[in-house]
Amino acid sequence: MSLMNNDNSINISVAGDFCPLSQTEKIILQENKEDLFSCIANIFKNNDLNIIDLESPLTHSLKGIDKSGPLLKSNPDSIQALNYLGINLVSMSNNHIMDYGCDGLNDTIISCEKAGIHIVGVGKNLSEARHPFFIKIKGKNIAVINVSENEFSSTYGDYSGANPLNLIDNYHDIVNARNTADIVLVLYHGGNEFYNLPSPRVKKTCRFFVEAGADAVVMHHTHVYSGYEIYHNSLIFYGLGNFNYDIEGKVNEPWNYGYTVRLIISDNKIDFEVLPHQQSNGYPGTFLLYDNEKTLFFNRLFELNRIIQDDVELETRFHSFSLQQERLYDMYLQPYSGKLLAPLYFKGILPSLLSKRKKMLLLNLIRCESHRDILLNILKIV
Repeated sequence: MSLMNNDNSINISVAGDFCPLSQTEKIILQENKEDLFSCIANIFKNNDLNIIDLESPLTHSLKGIDKSGPLLKSNPDSIQALNYLGINLVSMSNNHIMDYGCDGLNDTIISCEKAGIHIVGVGKNLSEARHPFFIKIKGKNIAVINVSENEFSSTYGDYSGANPLNLIDNYHDIVNARNTADIVLVLYHGGNEFYNLPSPRVKKTCRFFVEAGADAVVMHHTHVYSGYEIYHNSLIFYGLGNFNYDIEGKVNEPWNYGYTVRLIISDNKIDFEVLPHQQSNGYPGTFLLYDNEKTLFFNRLFELNRIIQDDVELETRFHSFSLQQERLYDMYLQPYSGKLLAPLYFKGILPSLLSKRKKMLLLNLIRCESHRDILLNILKIV
């Protein structure tokens, strides 16, 4: 595929999680897309490539998969919102794209094909899911690779799914793309939800992608925006936040803010522009920030950038976040389940059934790679 723009530079915009739900979906289906996106549509105009993360399958299927966590889907006609915005490519390696199984994925791919929108990050098997999206723009070959952390959407063999985070495979895919492309962009769906910093592991992973040959790494999934850094002359954005994810009751929360990044590629470098917005913040739609709101956004963003550069503080912050999650994860590890027993344990009415020795055993089973391989097989995740 080739696209042309009169400007000498190559402009690529990357937006965060798009999941048309609730009032947003209703308004799109009423063909009033401009009410939702007219204030932000201009940032996608005159670009050479516009990319967004499609967080939910577009399907009428009623057959959801067995998984922990919610099942998401949107009406296939919601694709018209992406056409209105001028989206050329959707990244689909994420933790919800297989919520309605192969039928849901196939319906989504068909919707994209009919709308003239390309896809990356999924396939009918692992080999196909790993395949980069290639495009030639103004004489330069661009490769886009999409991976996501291992959840229920991931494929590991001859069945449909999303391209999983696997540092060995990901390394080879980046190196191979680097051999044929002038620019390699990695889209990484991962990180800890509702946490606005990369964990030390995530930071190392993104830097590893750069060391393998990526010119830019852009993350989404956490539903809150994070900072960015320049590493070895390459760009790493640790979280764009939601582009549009309409959940009732979410107002004036980190959930409601995010940004789109525009990569500006010239002969000698990649520059960028951060375009902040609010979304579904008491009323449906996505709207650019201006004046004081924009100033506050960048003040927070630059503070996140500062923390990302300080490995000691980054580790300290992640440790604090982990402690905040301790009760929740402890409940996950307990044998209590259901709507009665789990809440009783969480309220402290039922006792913990994990001794110190049992916790040490669980630590070893999860931390040791060989033990974890067996756990994954017997739990039938692979």
